[in-house]
Amino acid sequence: MSKKVIIIEDDKDISNVLDIHLKDLDCEVRRFSDGTEGLSYCLKNSFDLLVLDINLPGTNGMEVCRVLRSERINFPILMLTARGEEMDKVAGLELGADDYMTKPFSIKEFIARVKVIFRRTDVEVQEKTESVISFRQLSIDKAKRIVTLKGERLDLTPKEFDLLYLLASNPGVTYDRKKLLNQIWGYDFEGYEHTVNTHINRLRMKIETDVHNPEYVLTTWGVGYRFNDAD
Repeated sequence: MSKKVIIIEDDKDISNVLDIHLKDLDCEVRRFSDGTEGLSYCLKNSFDLLVLDINLPGTNGMEVCRVLRSERINFPILMLTARGEEMDKVAGLELGADDYMTKPFSIKEFIARVKVIFRRTDVEVQEKTESVISFRQLSIDKAKRIVTLKGERLDLTPKEFDLLYLLASNPGVTYDRKKLLNQIWGYDFEGYEHTVNTHINRLRMKIETDVHNPEYVLTTWGVGYRFNDAD
């Protein structure tokens, strides 16, 4: 089935090249050069991937990402930045982006990253027989990507869900920050371990009654995080 991709990029040359290669992957592409127009479209339509530049006229890419995640719109976001500054990368990840690339980049690498994202989402869609993980008042359905607490559905970002499911699948096992980066983001974001802290904190705000005394996602001090394995 054809994938729907939105590109919000004001550099016409880059946008044209990405459009050509994405269509070679049988993607249906919609392009915008203005952040405000692109955001408006994203809020009203469903799709499989957003390729989002940071430096945009109108609404900048960081704000587009922030608004979409705040509206519980959880499709994958691949951010592009021309600056290559560490804070751009960290900020994008912490806002809920799934991946980032620094300009100039290889089109082959771009397509490889897109394929990885599509493979992950395809696997998630095809998983029909995954068991549901239940612990106390928390329930995690991997196949449907639904988390409920006390019977009420929670709105988690893709990374928050993936973190929770990984930890809950292996209760009592401590994961350090670098391993969580490798497992959840798919490759080594070396130097950005505090991105994990941000996602864990946001996850705890959604699932824990008392974030200072968590019941589900626990801290192994000086090492990393683990899911509660108490009876």
